[in-house]
Amino acid sequence: MQIIRDIATLHRAVAALQQGGKSVALVPTMGALHDGHLSLVRMARRVADHAVVSIFVNPTQFGPNEDYAAYPRDEARDAARLVEEKTALLWAPDVAVMYPDGHRTHIEVAGLGADYCGAARPGHFDGVATVVAKLFNQVRPDIAIFGEKDWQQLAIIRRMARDLDFAVDILGAPIARDADGLALSSRNAYLSPEQRAAAAAFPAALKEAAAAIAGGAGVDTALAKAQADIIAGGFDSVHYVALADADSLERLAEYRRPARLLAAARIGKTRLIDNLAVE
Repeated sequence: MQIIRDIATLHRAVAALQQGGKSVALVPTMGALHDGHLSLVRMARRVADHAVVSIFVNPTQFGPNEDYAAYPRDEARDAARLVEEKTALLWAPDVAVMYPDGHRTHIEVAGLGADYCGAARPGHFDGVATVVAKLFNQVRPDIAIFGEKDWQQLAIIRRMARDLDFAVDILGAPIARDADGLALSSRNAYLSPEQRAAAAAFPAALKEAAAAIAGGAGVDTALAKAQADIIAGGFDSVHYVALADADSLERLAEYRRPARLLAAARIGKTRLIDNLAVE
């Protein structure tokens, strides 16, 4: 596996991978790779000839009081896992390469980033959209794969790619979960053993609410019960539990397809997100 840190070398390496009409799938990450990330890499290798993974902890998507400095980083471990997955190339730029002196441009996908996690983290999705647009231009992949765990992020990236005419197919990968249902996340490493045990209440409450709504229960009633169950399970606060249109992210007072149940909650100092399709 090649590990590349400058753009000129990256362009030459990707062009070599694409010779003869071969395809490249990009998996953007911030490192601290877990089995959820590796499931994306395996998907990339299924849908394309070569898998390229990027690791970049993006400072522009962290707020001033968030965990940028503490975010877990272990490139050597990550690289070893990517070698095992037969990844062709690891793109690992530093901040100076990604945002050189004088960088002033950012991308805002109006509307889609205003609610849910965007309301709690102002500017977060502008940082996400900007870095993903840069990754698309740097790597020039045929396909890009994102996990469905952050459904709002996936919807924003899909809209950005359409609006800006990126010639990249955006694929969503199913959420990877532990045996108790908790979505895999790099931030799960922050949980104490007691918090990790309690965290299973989060997906359980969402699963029950999704089933209730699909079965005809009132949306407000199902959402209120989900919030109460999450708190009763040991969480300190619920930032939101909402039923949303899966494409536009519009909040829904009544169930209609396609719909997604979106949620974020905090246990201790750790903020977790999750979502489920309502079918």
